[in-house]
Formats: sequence, structure tokens, C-alpha cells
Amino acid sequence: VLETEVLQQPKLNGPTTSSGGDYDPYVCGLSPAMKQVAKEELHEDENIRRQALAQFREWIDKHPHIRKCRTDAVFLLRFLRTKKFSVPAACEMLERYLTIRQLFPQWFQQLDINDPAINEIFENGYLVPLPQRDATGRQVLFSVAAKFDPYKFSSVQMARVHSLICEALLDDEDSQVAGYVYINDESGMNMGFVSLWSLTDLRSIVKCIQNSTPMRHKETHFVNIPHYANRIIELGVSMLSDKLKKRIIVHKNVDILKTKIDPAILPKEYGGTVPIADMIAEFKAKLLKRRAAILALDDMQIEVTKDAANFAGNDIGDIDAGVVGSFRKLEVD
Repeated sequence: VLETEVLQQPKLNGPTTSSGGDYDPYVCGLSPAMKQVAKEELHEDENIRRQALAQFREWIDKHPHIRKCRTDAVFLLRFLRTKKFSVPAACEMLERYLTIRQLFPQWFQQLDINDPAINEIFENGYLVPLPQRDATGRQVLFSVAAKFDPYKFSSVQMARVHSLICEALLDDEDSQVAGYVYINDESGMNMGFVSLWSLTDLRSIVKCIQNSTPMRHKETHFVNIPHYANRIIELGVSMLSDKLKKRIIVHKNVDILKTKIDPAILPKEYGGTVPIADMIAEFKAKLLKRRAAILALDDMQIEVTKDAANFAGNDIGDIDAGVVGSFRKLEVD
């Protein structure tokens, strides 16, 4: 059995031993309202949290293939809260998370806001976390297809922007509990998007998102989908689990979206109060502040076994024309 180096955030430099006294004491960062949600929805209380963290750390310490891994409470709670404190399920998700980072480094490693392509895509306003949460305390990520140039940038660069922004958010404890909402304005989606993703890559990234990313995906809203983009989005949706498919809502226009989402939290250009440029500037400051911690995630290491590599998209069998023809039509409200 290989000795595991335990990485403590923010130093991420290990090694430490696995006795309980070597971990930084956890101070709960949840708001009072979120503590109540965590108890009701995730079965979380101080006792369960303490026991789960101890079991999780022991599992990491004894894992034959994990070489280095963050073991601070906030990092491990990403997985425990996503999996409602089922320690075995959280362990499996962490293993997958570490594995996809190494199987697909082009999507998940060296995530840096100072990378010129990432910075340009972000500053153009393609994907912006809204500063205000929704009515139930969820973080909303707002995406504008028109702000991504598929003739200048690749699917890899698109994925890297998503990965960077998610990593900047994942240690936020209220979001770990409340989950995430996605709003996608597809009005500017042009024909360049049709050939942006290969079927193999689309299948792999969808699998990574739903099986290996420690986020509670609560709702995904699509607005203004052009007719020629329906098939692409339907194909992506067809690869989702039934649970996530049921959380997709399609709106003909922004006015209908506003009946589901409080317009006040949207960018000013969509009926809110804060201009999207201000939202970008505010979140960029957060990305710069978190830059070292996000890059330090690349220090984590797992030995990727053949079995572990299989779950990441190599075991699904090719999607033939018959299957592609049978995916669920999007229902528009």
C-alpha cells in the first residue's frame, strides 16, 4: 500500500499523519437558514458531520491509489453534502473527481484566469455567476451563448471556463447545501456551435459533470433556443440521468423565464439592476483571489487504474443513429 500524502488547504503541501488532531478544526460556515436546510435535506448535524469527516479521511489515508489529496473539511464536504452524507457514495465521487482531473487534464487542470483565452471568454460575459442568490439561496450561473465565439475558441477552452468558475465556487458552504441553478440564453447560438463538440467528447463531459462533479444540480433553464440548435441540446440532454432531465426547463423567451426566476437577480440587460460588466468585474476579483488555491488542486494525484478509466466514457458503447433518433424532445413552456 502506498503511503498517502495528505494535503491541507490552503498549504496543500503535506504530508501529515491521519490522527484526528492533525486536521484544522472545522468551524461551520453555513448561515442559520442553510444549517436548517442541511439538516432537513442532507441529514447533516454536528455529530454526523464529525463522524463522516473522520471516516472519509481514514478512507483517503488507506486508499491504495490516492497519492495526494486535500483533506480539509470544506473540500471533503463538497462530496459529503452532494451525496447527503453517504460516506461510501462520497468516497466514490471523490475517486471519480480525482480520476477525471487526470484523464482529461485539458478540461480540468491548469485552470487559470490569467490564461489569455480563458480570460477573454470570461470577460466577454459567456459565463457569469450572479452575485445575488435565488429565492431559496441557490447560486445561479448565467450563460450567454452569443458571447462565445466558436470560430475563435474551441470546446476545450469552453470547458475550461466552466471548470474554472465551478472550482472557484465549490468551497462555498451555502452553495454546497442549497445547490446550483443554471440559466442559458441560447439566442446567439450560431452554426459554429453545431460542430464545436464531437460526440465522444460531449458524452465524456456530460458523464463527468453528472457523476464526478461535487455539485447539487437543482435546475437548468434554457431560453431562446434557435430551431437549428434544438437537436444539439436534445442530444446533450439525452445523455443525462433521468433525475437531471426532469430538472431542465425550456422557456421561449426571457419574459417567461422571469416568471420562474426573480428578475431582480438577473443582469441589468435582462431586467435586473446590476450591469453584467459589473458582475464580471466582481467575480474576476474572486478568481484572482482564489487563483493559487485553484492551481494547487493540480498537486492532487491518484494512480489511474484501468477500471477507473472505464467509467469516464469508454464503456458506454457507440450511440448509433437509432438511439440518437429516440431522445426525448424538449418541452417548451
